[in-house]
This record gives sequence, C-alpha cells and structure tokens, in this order.
Amino acid sequence: MMNSISSRKSPFAALVVFTAIFLSACSPSGGNDSGTSYTEAKSSGAASLRVLYVEADGFAYHDENNELTGVTVEIMRDFVRWFERYHAVNVELEFVAETNWQTFYQRIVSADGGVFGLGNVTITEARKEELQFSPAYLNNVAVLITNNEVTELEGWDDIARNFADLKPMAFSGTLHEVRVTELRDRFQPSLPIAQATSNPEIINAVASEGYYSYIDAYNYWRAVDSGISLMHHAIADDFGETFGIIMPHNNDWATMLTAFFAAEGGYRNSQAYRDIMETHLGKALTATLEAARTNN
Repeated sequence: MMNSISSRKSPFAALVVFTAIFLSACSPSGGNDSGTSYTEAKSSGAASLRVLYVEADGFAYHDENNELTGVTVEIMRDFVRWFERYHAVNVELEFVAETNWQTFYQRIVSADGGVFGLGNVTITEARKEELQFSPAYLNNVAVLITNNEVTELEGWDDIARNFADLKPMAFSGTLHEVRVTELRDRFQPSLPIAQATSNPEIINAVASEGYYSYIDAYNYWRAVDSGISLMHHAIADDFGETFGIIMPHNNDWATMLTAFFAAEGGYRNSQAYRDIMETHLGKALTATLEAARTNN
C-alpha cells in the first residue's frame, strides 16, 4: 500500500515542479548574463554586448518617445561608435533594465564576458575585488538633505538641535548608508535607520515624513527643479566620489573601454561628453559636477 501511495503523482507535486521550472526560466538567476567577449569579437567580426541598467533620471531613462537615453546610455553608444571606427567589428548593444540596484550589482558580479552595468556605481577598492570599473565618467557630490523647514546646519554641533525631530533613512547597500550610519551613531545612537530601495522613496520621505538622508547631488538638483521642497546642508557635502561603468572580472573589453576614455585628449574633455551632460542634466548641474572634478 505504501508503495502504491508514494508512486502516485499528486497535483500539488506537479504544480510545485511546474512553478520551479517556470521561475527558473524567467529569473536572472536561472542563468548568468553573458555577452560576446572581445577575443570572440575580433575573430568573428561581430559582437553582442549586454548592458544592464537601473533607470535613473538623466542617466538611463525613457524620453517622451519612449526611447532609452541618458548620460550613461549615450556614453556606451559613443564607446561603440569609437570602437567600430577603428576595428572591423560590428557591435550591437542589448540594454536590459533591472529595477533592484543590489540585484543589478550582483548580476554584473556573476556575469560572463561582454556584460556592462550602468547604475552610477561609486568606484571603491572593496568593489574592485568583486568586479571591474571603467575610468570615471562622473565626479559625484554626496549631499545631506532634510525638509525645507529645518534650519541649515552651520556646524556639526547644530545637529542635536536642528535634527532633534528627524529620523535617519538610507538607501540600503550604498555608501550613503555608511554616511547616514556615521551621523546616526554620533548624534542619535538610539534611533533605527529606515531602509529605502530607491532615491524617489528617500526624497519623498525626507520632504514630507520627517527623515534626513544623503543623496547624490544630481538627485537633489532634479528634485528641487521639480518643485520638491528640500534643505541642502552644504557643511556636510562629501566630495571625492567617482562613478564608473561596471563589468565582471572576466570581461576582456575593459582595456578597450579604458582606451576610449583616454583617446583624443580624453573623452571627458570632449565636446561630445559636455553635450551629453548638458542635454540630460542641464547646464547648471553639469557645471557643478564638472567643478567637483576640477576641485578633486
């Protein structure tokens, strides 16, 4: 009897098997992202490069015609145009959206060959152990923000008074979380840090729900430009960060990407780069970010 029962296929078991197969086929974890290696491209004369991106205003977004564009997207396209000009290889870019930043990062770490990531990832020595970076395409300024009713900090000693009714919030897994944690530990050690998974979530919570946080300067500028009331505490500005395009360690296109940034006097010194920045970020923000590069 027991053999008879155990050999009978239940509808539930079949459903479990079907669900597992379906999720494996649909999930990024079902197989690593991959793209044509540089070595293969030279041999075949063609390459398909996969470019993962996290959507971000100004950097990787869809315009009014639903066309993907933005600073990082256009930099990748400029790279391909430059490469094709000097090599007999036809390159296609496959852009793939990823909504979760941490998943995006891990997908690049685990990827194979010609895979690139556009997510405004800060270049750090610790991250270099996990993946490769292009040369910096942007110098960042991290800014501390609150709602506009909070008096601007003139010194660090003002935090105890000015931030007395505020709570800390941070974008999980980022260097901004480290900054917020340091502030919390120093001035509000008993408070938990609220975790966020997107910049819009942080901006809305800071503007209307009594939080403070760090965000990138370009996110602050765009929020204020859209009419959101925020206070920027300039005393806490953190310069020195740079963003790079990320790649798995086995991506052999890295040397070509480095050559692209160095070619013809330096890509970031070119009019093409300046035009991309001003088109997607505006002249004022471009000037601020380029000043950060000069001052760094």
